Amino acid sequence: MNFFLILGLLLSGLIGLSLGLIGGGGSIITVPVLVYVLGVEAHEAVGMSLAVVGATSLVGSILHYRRVNLQLKTGLTFGAAGVVGALIGSPLTRLLSPPVLMLTFATLMLVIAILMLRRKPAGNDEIESAEQIPSVWKAVSAGFGVGVLTGFLGVGGGFLIVPALVMFGGLSMKDAIGTSLFVIFLNCVAGLVGHASQNNFDWFLTAQVTILAVAGTIFGTLLSHRVTANKLQKGFAVFVLAVAVFLMAKNYSVFFGG
Repeated sequence: MNFFLILGLLLSGLIGLSLGLIGGGGSIITVPVLVYVLGVEAHEAVGMSLAVVGATSLVGSILHYRRVNLQLKTGLTFGAAGVVGALIGSPLTRLLSPPVLMLTFATLMLVIAILMLRRKPAGNDEIESAEQIPSVWKAVSAGFGVGVLTGFLGVGGGFLIVPALVMFGGLSMKDAIGTSLFVIFLNCVAGLVGHASQNNFDWFLTAQVTILAVAGTIFGTLLSHRVTANKLQKGFAVFVLAVAVFLMAKNYSVFFGG
């Protein structure tokens, strides 16, 4: 077992840890870990990421449901729109070359990191838009947009889903985290169906990464009631920002022939 395989498997645990703790984040680094640490081709990594994040999110959502932190009705509404978006987004992946795909991925990471850093702190049980009546159409629109990104780039979209559930679904932060995992699971299944017919995956490596990610999400879920989500979110935002800068620097030279 070489160094990069060991490192990649260790990072897989962190992917699950983040998903269990804050309902997102781990998926945004799954593709970079698969590509730059485990040596998986970019298009194949997108599909493998969907399998890893989908299985991990399912376990996390079950654990949060048992803690009564998952609003199933809201999750199904948001997720149904996301499934349609993911099926539409999946075929778009092949339209981009690997360097352009990674540059696009890095740009999304950069935007998400900045939004996370700028976001105002909120308590775990606080409904940030308590006076706002949840809009079904807004939730459907937001779910569809996140679904397209899920299918296209292989990301679960947790950092987009959690604030959307708070703003458009009227959920508390704690419930949004659990519900986000359920939505991510639905989106990933739809995206994986779209990618399965286009790529041949290394299912053994996918299973190894998934097992460690699931272990991480179990641990993360247990910690979710003891760790302040806002502090973790800010720290992870800095990490996502650093990875985005790395991806941009690496793929900019490849894309422009520098």
